[in-house]
Amino acid sequence: MMKECLQFLIEPAKNLKIRIKESRKKVKHEKKEPLLESQLFIMDLARELNRLCRKSDVLAHIWTCEDVWPPHLCREFIMEWSATLENKQRSLLISPHPERRDWRGHLLSMLEQGSEHDMGAHRSILMDWVREQRAKHQHGVWPGEPVLMVLDDLEFQWRRGRLTHLRSAMELVIWAVMAESAEKETIPRLWLAHKQKNQKIDATRYIPHALWNWIGDAAEEVTLDSETANPDLVISGDNKRMRCGYEKCDVADCRRRFNGWWCALAAEGFSEGRHYWEVEVGERDWRLGVARASALRHGYRSLNTESGYLTLRLERGQELKALTVPCTPLPADLPLPRKVGVYLDYEGGQLSFYDVERRAHLYTYTDTFSQKLYPVFGTVEVVRDMVIREAGAREPCFCPGPCLWS
Repeated sequence: MMKECLQFLIEPAKNLKIRIKESRKKVKHEKKEPLLESQLFIMDLARELNRLCRKSDVLAHIWTCEDVWPPHLCREFIMEWSATLENKQRSLLISPHPERRDWRGHLLSMLEQGSEHDMGAHRSILMDWVREQRAKHQHGVWPGEPVLMVLDDLEFQWRRGRLTHLRSAMELVIWAVMAESAEKETIPRLWLAHKQKNQKIDATRYIPHALWNWIGDAAEEVTLDSETANPDLVISGDNKRMRCGYEKCDVADCRRRFNGWWCALAAEGFSEGRHYWEVEVGERDWRLGVARASALRHGYRSLNTESGYLTLRLERGQELKALTVPCTPLPADLPLPRKVGVYLDYEGGQLSFYDVERRAHLYTYTDTFSQKLYPVFGTVEVVRDMVIREAGAREPCFCPGPCLWS
């Protein structure tokens, strides 16, 4: 028994040691390859920002060549942030959408060609801005404790291999410097909302623990409205569970009830504020999201954005997609979630979906909401219930620093 216990401790340590060795070999190999001009610029930019941002050395991993970005990522970063800084009078703190101009098409063209040409002007904008900030803040910028906590968490997850690079950390530092006079606790939240609204899930699929707790603070008690449920669905007495029955329920037909898709709405509707709820889903076919108050419920019309639904669906147990028009398949390598968190920020125009167990971002809808929104649930499972979790059942992270148990 003692031997088995020791083995339980030794094996993970061995695996960690192997991963560290492999990571060091990879870094050495990357160092031997000649770096392109855009990669060298990102290193210089990281060094300047590291000197500017007090109390955090996370960007040192970039300028010491531990974290080497692919050339196309460097070029994309330079182009996007030079455009943002050019228009910083209409900064991201006012509008969560960066300015969309001709530079977007130019960027795509450059990325396709793999070109390093015509980047000088964009690099100058970035570096001039950093040097201007260093001259303005000779003793550096204090980003605030919440920002530092997120930076520590991102660094920790990068070391564990959950983040492929530290682009998110670099962007958060720039945000903190841009908003130096703003409320420090708002910076990580605005950064998170901005990245999710622009679907940059490759860099921020993992949610830092401080922000995960903030999302969870909006936990809402949600129950099923049996009067909207398809007659084929069996609803539990506490209105928290549902599954498909073998026979139709004897219920009155009405305009509020689904009579095609196996769906039901929540009894609660939202027309303001932040709200979060979690659902245990099945393995075959399910859908989650929200429906506008005016959305049609009869028949088999697609429950997508055109018909008043903002939903995520698992189809045939293997294809996870957002029901936009046309639909948006999620990455094929994305693990299928067993517990899904849904976060609604009504005034912010954001509806986000998360894998609760992995604490990972799945997808975000961005819209301007004007109608009351009702959570919607759908399942084809006949054995396993779809379960709306109690608001108090969420699992917040209590770690004071980077989470060790995620």
